[in-house]
Amino acid sequence: MNKKEIISVLEKIIPPSQIKNINIFGSELVIDLNIDNPSLHAKKKLEKTIISSFDENLKIIVNFNIEKKRTASNNKNKLVGIDNIIAISSGKGGVGKSTITSNLAASLSKMGFKVGILDSDIYGPSIPTMFDVESSRPASVKIDNKSMIEPIESYGVKILSIGFFTEPNQAVIWRGPMASKALNQMIFDTNWGELDFLLVDLPPGTGDIHLSIVQSIPLNGAIVVSTPQKVALLDAKRGISMFNQKNIDVPVLGLIENMAYFVPEDMPKKKYFIFGKDGVKNLADDSNVPFLGLVPLFKSIREASDFGHPASLQVNSLISKSFEEIAKNVVSSVVERNNHLPPTKIVKITTMAGCSAIKNK
Repeated sequence: MNKKEIISVLEKIIPPSQIKNINIFGSELVIDLNIDNPSLHAKKKLEKTIISSFDENLKIIVNFNIEKKRTASNNKNKLVGIDNIIAISSGKGGVGKSTITSNLAASLSKMGFKVGILDSDIYGPSIPTMFDVESSRPASVKIDNKSMIEPIESYGVKILSIGFFTEPNQAVIWRGPMASKALNQMIFDTNWGELDFLLVDLPPGTGDIHLSIVQSIPLNGAIVVSTPQKVALLDAKRGISMFNQKNIDVPVLGLIENMAYFVPEDMPKKKYFIFGKDGVKNLADDSNVPFLGLVPLFKSIREASDFGHPASLQVNSLISKSFEEIAKNVVSSVVERNNHLPPTKIVKITTMAGCSAIKNK
């Protein structure tokens, strides 16, 4: 068979735009295809159909190239140029979720990725403090004749937070719909540019903001942060359960254990497991999700956060190595998720007879 005849057969199975390349080596035929569904099931099914369409004496090799879907699944919910959107969640407050978010973002940026943070904690934004940009005010820029918000950049990370639009001592006293509207403006009216990762720093718990996020943008996955004690783990379980709800169905990329142990400055080889040992790791095993790593309880992490310089940027320290390992595990988990699962759908939320009904678009 010549290339023209081969293409004629393939076009009966797939759109011509998906055919990337064809090579013939004697009785061996190598077909390179572009596909937008990375699931193993979809690839196997297509490969089987193609092989069965040709002579059985011909050896068929099908190579798949996963095309990046750079927009959401409908016209209203577009985030052009952002490859991966990851929610950073915690079941309860005080476990260091924002600290993990800021240091993970800085580590990913240090590795060469283009990173942004959306601080969606409307009522308690802390990301501006952790990047020493509390007094910054985002500028307005024109993109395709539309006014857009230009995010603040610090340590190579693009940041947007409600904290940029309020006074430091001003409380945000909004009902859920107002907070959700402000959040949508920050998501869709921001000039994020090209990003490999957009980290969404969620507020604690499972509430309006969480539902607004899954309703607005297709998350690639979620990371749950917890300390190892029982009370925090119970709330972390609820966080995992929320993302695993059948009609939300956001993959949990893994768990991170914060404040895993304390090391006194005068006894660097001594470890005190103040909040318990391996609690988050055991929860990850029980929940069948990856354990992404742990972060010790160090005074310097708190000091770095207060000073506005992420501790993960320290050179050759135990802290920076911990976050570097976590960042590598996050990247691996995202790649694994994108290669084997279909894109996450945006969730549609409707209210009927006073009850919230959640369903996929």
